[in-house]
Amino acid sequence: MGSKIRLGIIGGGGDSLIGVLHRVASSMFDRYELVGGVFNPDWEENIGFAERIGLKTDRVYKDFETLISEEVKLPKAERMEVISVLTPNFLHYPMAKKLLENGFHVICEKPLTTTYEEALDLKKTKDLSNNIFAVTYTYSGYPMIRQMRKMIEEGVLGEIQKVDVQYFQGWINPIIHDADKRAATWRLQPDKSGISCCIGDIGTHAFDMIEFVTGLKVKKVLSDLNYVYQDNQMDVDGTVLIRFSENVKGVIRASQIATGEENSFIVKIYGQKAGLKWNQENPNYVEFLQEGKALKVLKPGHAYNSALSLDGTKLPPGHPEGIFDAMGNIYKGVARAIKGEPYDEAEYPSLEDGMRGMNFIEQTVASHIDGNVWKELD
Repeated sequence: MGSKIRLGIIGGGGDSLIGVLHRVASSMFDRYELVGGVFNPDWEENIGFAERIGLKTDRVYKDFETLISEEVKLPKAERMEVISVLTPNFLHYPMAKKLLENGFHVICEKPLTTTYEEALDLKKTKDLSNNIFAVTYTYSGYPMIRQMRKMIEEGVLGEIQKVDVQYFQGWINPIIHDADKRAATWRLQPDKSGISCCIGDIGTHAFDMIEFVTGLKVKKVLSDLNYVYQDNQMDVDGTVLIRFSENVKGVIRASQIATGEENSFIVKIYGQKAGLKWNQENPNYVEFLQEGKALKVLKPGHAYNSALSLDGTKLPPGHPEGIFDAMGNIYKGVARAIKGEPYDEAEYPSLEDGMRGMNFIEQTVASHIDGNVWKELD
């Protein structure tokens, strides 16, 4: 296996949930060593946070530009190899582009960029650099999601004919009804978040999940979004009809004003022969439905699961695994790619997956603005 991969992190300091998630995930399989980064734009917060997590401070930099300039001076055997970008959306593109141009592998939070044009440019840069680039659509790391993908790939469901994905949260409900809070929340500011809040944040997870699990590509979208207030520029709720073809269709329902909901991400895929259901709040179970037969419930860790699912399972059957484990599986896949080891393409979402997500976001918003009409994806 060799030495650990030297990891840097941009953002994710303080009490950031996403910061904890990435740090724990990177340590899960002993493949990475966190060596430094820029955790906060405020120097005192930045250095104080590094000290609190027990990190040596010699490679904790005052800003992103300094990190780049100082790291490239180091011998290749010492400099950071991969850098995780955990900043607000508007910083993803410029940071990821500069990292690629300077020879770093990249792990980037979603959405990939704030515009599809930026995503296309980032792909050109990545192709020229030939570096590894992962986008953390975290839910693709769950063992039973990977099991669903393999079952569909192997034809267990037959021809896919209906897809229904729901992603409901309620966290923005107490914010959206207060004008001051609306103005202060970065996710509701287009210059920081991009053109979409709900679809850009969680709707893109649902879109990626559909294409990841089914192996199909969405061809068209038709959306109806909800902004709640006239002065709010960002959607907080939406329904999106999707078409893979004239006879294979589905729906994405996403909301951040679903009062009382926590993280209700439910995936339902129906084929000619069978159907599958998965609920993120109870992720160890996949319901397998067949016409005229008793419902089967599949669980991780058993020999009947695929090699991909079993590779992502860390505990014996009956021991629940969760989102840290899912993110850890993505980091493990990236490590295999960086080290030139064999890996399944499903082990981590690629830059191309992030690019598809940006295309989806832009066309979904355009569909609503243009009067709820069908829009084609590239």
